[in-house]
Amino acid sequence: MLKDIANVEQARSWDGDDGDHWAANDEMYNGAVARHHAHFIAAAAITSSDRVLDIGCGTGVSTCDAGRAADNGAVLGADLSAKMLARARQRAKDMGLTNVMFEQADAQVHPFERASYDVAISRFGAMFFADPAAAFANIASAVRPGGRLVLMSWRPLDQQVWLTRVREAFAAGRDLPGEPNGRPGPFGLADPEQVRPLLAAAGFRDVTMRAVDEPMRFGATAGEAFAFWAGSGLSHGLLGQADEATRERAFSALRELFARHETRDGVLLDSAAWLTTARRA
Repeated sequence: MLKDIANVEQARSWDGDDGDHWAANDEMYNGAVARHHAHFIAAAAITSSDRVLDIGCGTGVSTCDAGRAADNGAVLGADLSAKMLARARQRAKDMGLTNVMFEQADAQVHPFERASYDVAISRFGAMFFADPAAAFANIASAVRPGGRLVLMSWRPLDQQVWLTRVREAFAAGRDLPGEPNGRPGPFGLADPEQVRPLLAAAGFRDVTMRAVDEPMRFGATAGEAFAFWAGSGLSHGLLGQADEATRERAFSALRELFARHETRDGVLLDSAAWLTTARRA
């Protein structure tokens, strides 16, 4: 249960409908970023004795992979969503991991044990803070001097083929608002000119941001991809107030989009991410 909380709107979303949808579609969400995950885990380079903090751990894939690597260490996964954490705990139990724990927490203000973690990681989970400066200062305080930070986040919306094409389908000819960089949301860490000074002010040095270009995979078939997106929060948000004709146009465009991108490896659409690493001063 959440106690200390600063990100009220994000908690309402992630500990509500959005988090419920993620938990119910765990395999699809994690499968979508499986190629990104490989880059992320390699960069994390977790060793046997490491203590690891996983921010915005979701359903625990990255947390459990960290737990397997840190077999003589310990891993804590923190997230806002109770249902996603329930799935994460079940994942760790199924894998027989006894060195992995999970806590429902707002990482911006949660009183993590100070200077006790060797590595803090976050795979697409650290872009949503209402006050990023306060959040990363709090995370930095939990990392020991010389410890590491490894983040994966999205580059700007106009570089995301997967999301721009899906949004175009849902728009059905309507004008949709953009997704600004640097504000709480998917593109909160999209601008290197904001991210580098943000992390430096929080107490990190040697900040590097490497571009990762990998496709998102939305299921094995166009039908699977359509069913997933038709039930998504984006669908409800963009079509919830639309008339039936607009909905039909949008869903038709969505089916056509996924049919065009169906391959032998599944439905693939390009994406653009940052892999950020830094070290605690």
